[in-house]
Amino acid sequence: MRKFRTALLAGTAAAALALTGCGGDDTATEGAEAPSPSSDVSFEAGTTMAEINEAGTITVGTKFDQPGFGLANLEGTPEGFDVDIAKYIAAQLGVEEDSIEWVEAPSAQREDLIVNETVDMVVATYTINDTRKERITFAGPYYQAGQQIMVLEDNTTINGPEDLAANPDVTICSVTGSTPAENIREYLASPGQLVEFEVYDDCVAAMQNGQVQAMTTDNVILTGYVAENEGEFKLVGEQFTEEPYGIGITKGDTAFCEFINESLQKAADEGYYEEAWTSTAGQYEGTEVPTLPEPDACV
Repeated sequence: MRKFRTALLAGTAAAALALTGCGGDDTATEGAEAPSPSSDVSFEAGTTMAEINEAGTITVGTKFDQPGFGLANLEGTPEGFDVDIAKYIAAQLGVEEDSIEWVEAPSAQREDLIVNETVDMVVATYTINDTRKERITFAGPYYQAGQQIMVLEDNTTINGPEDLAANPDVTICSVTGSTPAENIREYLASPGQLVEFEVYDDCVAAMQNGQVQAMTTDNVILTGYVAENEGEFKLVGEQFTEEPYGIGITKGDTAFCEFINESLQKAADEGYYEEAWTSTAGQYEGTEVPTLPEPDACV
């Protein structure tokens, strides 16, 4: 039985104000126009879909610090591609946009938010991998990213991950519990080269104050930071991983997984998927309109 709860968004306004301090680009990423909720849908009793539809609300975990995907505005409401994808799924469940409860989902907390039933789903640049599948089920993928490295604009030492081991005094930042933090370890001269924080904004601040010399995560996230801090950062090297983004839900809820996959395909067929991209992450230079990937089997 689904547990109904009220999202606790303490500190959101402060986080939103902090975000405005690190952005130098005013690129708007308010997203696509929210779809009208389905009013004539019905779901089998006892399913997650039926419970959410009957409640008229859904709780979604997403990022609050990632330009283009999930970034809290001054009102504390997240905006971006992930947010728009979540809004579309909510609409297919008959939930109004104003009835979505947003919960910040830092990388290290995403599985716990799902397992503890704090959220109904997590849409938060969430790479599908086997370790996470031990605790949750993924719908999707809905986007294919790749890991890259960001440095200061005038940095000529680091041109790709291979340069890290050759420069043992260089430190690189990523986020605790993230796939990029694990992936980069094989390129380091020692574990001490990696600095980890809870959120990516702290990595950006650490680069700006000279605490670290590089930052690594998925290319589309870094592209947003480059755009929001014009002339300060640059991406180096090529993508060196494949990161399929999925939507995290309760382990074994295959019916909900299949419903989400059907909703994603409908979003693509109706043109909403492309509209959501072009009005959010797609506004940043260097991005291309993605094609919805084929869904994985729901297990």
